[in-house]
Amino acid sequence: MRYIVSDIHGCYDQYRALLEKIHFTDADELYVLGDVVDRGPEPIKVLQDMRKRPNVIFILGNHDFAMYSLMKYLMVKVTEENYDSHLTEEIMLALSLWLQDGGQSTMEKFRGLNHAEMAYILDYIAEASLYEVIEHNGKEYRLVHAGLSNFAPGKGLDEYGLYDFLEERADYSRRYYPQDNIYLVTGHTPTVSIEGWEKPEVYRKHGHIAVDCACVARGRLAAFCVETEEVIYVDGYRL
Repeated sequence: MRYIVSDIHGCYDQYRALLEKIHFTDADELYVLGDVVDRGPEPIKVLQDMRKRPNVIFILGNHDFAMYSLMKYLMVKVTEENYDSHLTEEIMLALSLWLQDGGQSTMEKFRGLNHAEMAYILDYIAEASLYEVIEHNGKEYRLVHAGLSNFAPGKGLDEYGLYDFLEERADYSRRYYPQDNIYLVTGHTPTVSIEGWEKPEVYRKHGHIAVDCACVARGRLAAFCVETEEVIYVDGYRL
């Protein structure tokens, strides 16, 4: 079976509970639509678990990209010679904004790793996909993190750039692709904030499948099964 989840946001216990609930085995595949890190208590443990499983397909999210960009930059040893050029005002502002947006738990756990493990984690994020396309029974599922900026119906996914996949929220009120058998599958936007839906359940309308059910904000972590179209939930993170 193939399952799709998104926005785990460091909720390691919920992630492992969901794998148990779907009876995830080496014969299955798990597609993770980004935002593995930040906000929740154990972002690095989630990445480490994903990295050791060859049947987990990681699609990059904006939080993962921010973590990668900043930690890769800050891993360089700062000296008196490179201080002024390395720790620029722009970098310090980006770091401050990331920490305010949930990066504190990620940075703390990341700094607890040895240098080799840090490098392995960053390499794993660098190898993440920007999108995936999977098919079943004549249906095509186009998997991205956030949505598709600069969208055009005839535009191939390989024609979009990095930032087209990471930030702009999908417009769930409109159908993107005219073909009824093509679905845009996204995370990034909590389903509780989709107008007219507003509940922690997978949203399926207008050719969309939205799977971010706000696990880290007392919602739920959801897995959508491609073969059965069933959705499996576990309760989200509770402080």
